[in-house]
Amino acid sequence: MTDAPILSVSELSKNFGGVRALNQVSFDLQPGELLGVIGPNGSGKTTLVNLITRFVKPTSGEVFFKGKKISHLPPYKIVRLGIARTFQMVKPFYQLPAYKNMIIPLYSPRMRQLAGGHYGDRDAMALDLLEEVGFERDAHVAYKTAGALPQGYLKRLELAKALALQPDLFILDELFSGLSLAEVASIVPIIEKIRMAGKTIIMIEHRLKELFRIADRVIVMNYGEKIADGPAEAVMEDEAVKSAYLGTEAG
Repeated sequence: MTDAPILSVSELSKNFGGVRALNQVSFDLQPGELLGVIGPNGSGKTTLVNLITRFVKPTSGEVFFKGKKISHLPPYKIVRLGIARTFQMVKPFYQLPAYKNMIIPLYSPRMRQLAGGHYGDRDAMALDLLEEVGFERDAHVAYKTAGALPQGYLKRLELAKALALQPDLFILDELFSGLSLAEVASIVPIIEKIRMAGKTIIMIEHRLKELFRIADRVIVMNYGEKIADGPAEAVMEDEAVKSAYLGTEAG
């Protein structure tokens, strides 16, 4: 890790009508770091991600990526700079085979930029990426329509689409949600492999035990505010965090 952060979030706020969904959240993220973002439902976690990736316009505050201000840019330009995200609610092209769902990221301006305009066999690349995230090529799962796939494979498809963009920063929004313990256990090594490649990761998660095994650091959100920031063991001992999680996973 270096001293210069890859991502800086400065006093980021968002109002929806008269409701403040996010209130002056600030943090830095170092290259190669895996940051967990946790908090009860409605605490502002996904709003934070939507603001970083500019799916939602901030009311105030700024976001910097590699020293460049990005909080005014549209999402496609942010992707082109090297940030990719997954979505909590997966929405693939249900009528297309899983490998054909990879068309958009593989033909994106980001990939054209990285490839110097020279495209290879995109179907082969799609199949390789899907195999990398756990699609068994011999079982022909990648050729099944996305609508026929169970939740575990749809989450893997989300991850493959992010991998296809070769980002420097991955933002994974509840990737483990709806998965069995066995499915989570099979995805964790994929995330660790991404880290070993030198990538930076933000993970929003409710599955705390699994997250804490791989996170370097955790931010805790509650009612749109950051209430703790540090190693998992330390933040879970914080009295404000205990109060926020009373009766939930950390209870």
